[in-house]
Amino acid sequence: MPTNGDLLARRYRRLLFCHPRAYRRARADEMVGVLLDAAPAGRTRPTAREAANLIRHGLRCRLGRPASRTVAAWATLAAVVCGLFSAAVAARAAWETARPLPGRAETAALVAAALPGHGLGKVDPAPPLFSFYTRPLTVRQLDNLLLGDGGEYQQGSVVAEVIAAPATSAEETLALAQRRLRETGWQVYEPTVARHSGCADKFCTRTTVTTETTVPARRGDTTLTLQVRTASADTPQLWLDLRRTTPPAVLPAGVVGGLLGAGLGWLVFGWASRRTETPHGGRGAVSVSYALTMALWWAPVLLTVPNLLRHHLDEPHPTWHPLWEWLGQPAGSLLFLAGTATALLALALAALPRREPLPTAAVD
Repeated sequence: MPTNGDLLARRYRRLLFCHPRAYRRARADEMVGVLLDAAPAGRTRPTAREAANLIRHGLRCRLGRPASRTVAAWATLAAVVCGLFSAAVAARAAWETARPLPGRAETAALVAAALPGHGLGKVDPAPPLFSFYTRPLTVRQLDNLLLGDGGEYQQGSVVAEVIAAPATSAEETLALAQRRLRETGWQVYEPTVARHSGCADKFCTRTTVTTETTVPARRGDTTLTLQVRTASADTPQLWLDLRRTTPPAVLPAGVVGGLLGAGLGWLVFGWASRRTETPHGGRGAVSVSYALTMALWWAPVLLTVPNLLRHHLDEPHPTWHPLWEWLGQPAGSLLFLAGTATALLALALAALPRREPLPTAAVD
């Protein structure tokens, strides 16, 4: 039966796996011995402080370059962006747990409940949850998606035309819809109004003002957007847009995927960093490739986040845009692919043989 000391030593050694293999071979016995000597009698588990310190120093040790004050910052930059991209991939996979979009029968029931007295006109066939040019994405379209047309990859929705009741004004229609939606359990958001001027005839001798009022609402896993368009004294035109909200599985999947991606990014950066410690013939080229990778990967993120955040603040959103859109993907996939190419180049250069073996450096 193992003694308390044996259990504690085994658990200390597990925590030392955060350190590089060569470092463990050279220092593990010494470190475990010091930790056991400092531990009081009867302890069987490392304290939280000891565990945190061993993990922190182990991760720092994986970066090498003990004299560098900035290597941890560069590693963090790489780990964060790797975590964001892997979280986006995991989130997209988790979106497959969402229910299919509503069909005509469910759409007709929603119209009857929200707008009694109105009819249902044309209903676009339910597309997939995410579509490319309104159609399911296929392998043959990946080149178009990744090489310039990524902005056309969007969340699918059911668009239905609503036939207005006779002699009903836009104001009456909007008031009825908001009241009925609340009565049937929908959370109704503040409507937004947009006005556009246009030509009333082909010679543009007269102009007309079109008013578009949008009413978003949410109930359960469905979002509803009612758009009412009026031009002068014409009968209002109505459209209904139905989508699915973010499935519950997306958040935990994104968190797990993000943590795994960030950890892998840190480890790969640390491997390349230790490989290219002086002397190494490819050190300069690896540094340049790394800088290009970070610039190409972070550029779409830094450009997209402020614009998308402003978009969310300017108008109500029953559900937020998917994570990958916040990262500028797949609209900015060209930059991502170029960054991936420079990252692979950096790793290939780091794998080149070093001029001479380096002794394992201790970390303060």
